[in-house]
Amino acid sequence: MADIDTGTTDLLATLDGGVLTLTLNRPQARNAMSDDMNQALARQLATAELDPAVKCVVLTGAGNGFCAGGDVKGMNSRNSGGGQGSIDAAIHRQRLTQRATAGKLFKMPKPTLAALPGAAAGAGLGLALACDLRIMASTAILTTAFAKVGFSGDYGGTYFLTQLVGSAKAREMYFLSDRVSAEEALRLGLTNWVCSPEELAARTAEVATRLAAGPTVAYRYMKENLNRAMAGDVDECLDMEATHHVHTGQTADHKEAAKAFVEKREPVFIGR
Repeated sequence: MADIDTGTTDLLATLDGGVLTLTLNRPQARNAMSDDMNQALARQLATAELDPAVKCVVLTGAGNGFCAGGDVKGMNSRNSGGGQGSIDAAIHRQRLTQRATAGKLFKMPKPTLAALPGAAAGAGLGLALACDLRIMASTAILTTAFAKVGFSGDYGGTYFLTQLVGSAKAREMYFLSDRVSAEEALRLGLTNWVCSPEELAARTAEVATRLAAGPTVAYRYMKENLNRAMAGDVDECLDMEATHHVHTGQTADHKEAAKAFVEKREPVFIGR
């Protein structure tokens, strides 16, 4: 396992066997976002997207929480201190940050997995939902939280939640900001797995290891197909599937998998 210097203690990073684990590390504030955390997360994801040594990205939180979203205490201090400059500049900064974090988790051509030891709220929920897969401790909860602090919502939550549970349920979760238990999240399709808190690390490692050992070229195109399917025209999706399917049929990984099938053994993928 190799530790990676992220430039801040607010985000920890390790690379082990193709799995890049990024840990939001402000446990005293339930891993609420800071500027340093967001900037470091954006840098690590940009690097991971192009690093062939990274096969899978795991996003988790330190201590008993995943991410409480924006730092409301910090917001209150800034609000009390007066203006922060142009609102247009602030909007532009947030757009760039969201695309580099939640957007990157969703669009990067590698599997992303969120492991939730505890609450994912507000923008933290957006980060979790931006990942391809989620695993929750049975004690973890999800909540949009924005209505309680007079915000409309950010980090892609409205998009991802609507796609996963439909418009009516997404509106209920945003307007009322109720807590969703891990069991309810599983029923709604907001998480893929629920396990005991003691099992979370091992189950996360199990899933991430399987993803890291998988066919990376096929994963790249699967993810693009699936993302396009969320909002694309059916003919566009069918055409994209055909292009990617034929392309992956020419890869060494596909040929190895076909050979392994005949030989009744597990394939060994090499990412080509």
